[in-house]
Amino acid sequence: MMHGAKSKSDFSMPDLNLKGEIRMRKIGIGVVGAGSIGIRGALMHLSLPDVQDRIHLAAVCDPAPGRAQAAAERFHVDRAYESYEELLKDDGVDIVTLGSPIGIHYEQGLQAIRAGKHVHFNKTMTVTSEEATHLIEEAKRFMVKIVASPGQMLRPIHRRLREMAINGEFGVIAWAATGAGFGAYHENEKCRQGDDPLGNINPAWYWKKPGGGPLYDMTVYGLHALTGILGPAKRVTSFSGLAIKEREFKGERVECDADDNTMILLDFGNNLFAFVYGAAVGSLTPFGTANIYGTEGSYSNGLFNGEPVQYPGREIAEASGRGDVALLPHVKGEHQKMEEAHIFEDIMQLVDWVAKDIPSIVSAEHARHVIEIFEAAYRSAQTGMTQTLSTLFPLL
Repeated sequence: MMHGAKSKSDFSMPDLNLKGEIRMRKIGIGVVGAGSIGIRGALMHLSLPDVQDRIHLAAVCDPAPGRAQAAAERFHVDRAYESYEELLKDDGVDIVTLGSPIGIHYEQGLQAIRAGKHVHFNKTMTVTSEEATHLIEEAKRFMVKIVASPGQMLRPIHRRLREMAINGEFGVIAWAATGAGFGAYHENEKCRQGDDPLGNINPAWYWKKPGGGPLYDMTVYGLHALTGILGPAKRVTSFSGLAIKEREFKGERVECDADDNTMILLDFGNNLFAFVYGAAVGSLTPFGTANIYGTEGSYSNGLFNGEPVQYPGREIAEASGRGDVALLPHVKGEHQKMEEAHIFEDIMQLVDWVAKDIPSIVSAEHARHVIEIFEAAYRSAQTGMTQTLSTLFPLL
């Protein structure tokens, strides 16, 4: 199923003209999944005029009948496919961004890498650290680049907190906390309340294995921030289970089987511990960040010792109403007013890496460490035993 047509030569990587001079071509992006994240995090942003000098929406795919075609027409995408395999055969696609259910990211990522495509993984990259390691190794073997959301350490506030921790401004850090609650967020998303192909998007996969549950979907943000600030964790113990066994979407009852209530204790070494939660409902900490408590200072609910943290651009961030997401390198103009701007930023991190050979800190290695924590937490809950972690990642 196709919409329009262009060849690889119309938008691609750097190449040589007849005089042997290097010239830049637009990078073709294939959006995989025209659901909530695919629309709000990729298609809406990547169709804006300000990025058309660097990228081109080459293709979109979605298995739901009519959805990819509707997305292609609305967002001016050249080609629409119902088959992922057909998208991967498209020579005009240089990068794929995976907005598909988390449980199939590994399989789809592996297919894309072996097809020679660079890959942006929406959170979470995989559901096991072994899968993540395999993708990292295959990306090196096929000489493609991968970026794995969420890029929480791109945010100025988290970079400043990392600097403060290194400089001893917290004193001795004793403990920290982060996490998120599922609630009824996905049932009530505005983008799911319509009857057309782009507005009738069933969220049931969020409640099912593999890849469902608040850890992979929501807690992942705060844990990327926490580990980016404090460094890799060393040990994990937890309790986990299913609190809400059945949910409803548009009158349809959905049986749930993915754990939705997980309480984790992390050991970072030197008697520094952290409480991490992925709850069925409720929240103790601000979404996407961490509370950190030390002998000389504490960062809690956005304040350090009761005062705003000073970082470049703070006044602009506060005035934007979007916080320091508005300070991300590519989030300018209209992007600042739009939802899921952080996903757009992570995609553009990969674009810059491919086009300009500028590596991104939104690394697969960091994503793998967070995945290992989740995997170990589930295993600890099942066995009643503390789990030792083995993965590391580059620190700022």
